[in-house]
Amino acid sequence: MSTRATLLVVAAALVNDKNEVLVAQRPEGKRLAGRWEFPGGKVEADESPEEALVREIREELGIELQPEGIEPFWFLSHDYKKDYGFHLLMPVYLCRKWAGTPSAVEHAAITWKHPSRMHELDMIEADAELIARLAAHL
Repeated sequence: MSTRATLLVVAAALVNDKNEVLVAQRPEGKRLAGRWEFPGGKVEADESPEEALVREIREELGIELQPEGIEPFWFLSHDYKKDYGFHLLMPVYLCRKWAGTPSAVEHAAITWKHPSRMHELDMIEADAELIARLAAHL
């Protein structure tokens, strides 16, 4: 029987009016530094996934998500046991409404890409199926 921990994190697929999705580059000093990912983060013990999403996006991008603009989209399950000793479980939300302009508060950089062009970036492997689903949806 496996004793690996399951890490619950949330992620946002922020979609602009051109159907591009915001992705963020992990900063130096963090695991997978320099790789691109969807913004989001850990769900704290006292939070719902939606509350964590709003908090994480505020901290990482400096914007306020609008509750009516958050739509559950899919969840990602990826085994990082070999490399990091945990299993990742990540609900992903489509977000089309927010207040403010996203900026790279906690990332090295951010950019907007249509999912069909995300292969041009060094994306985290765990996001591959999510990217394919977004490309088919948008």
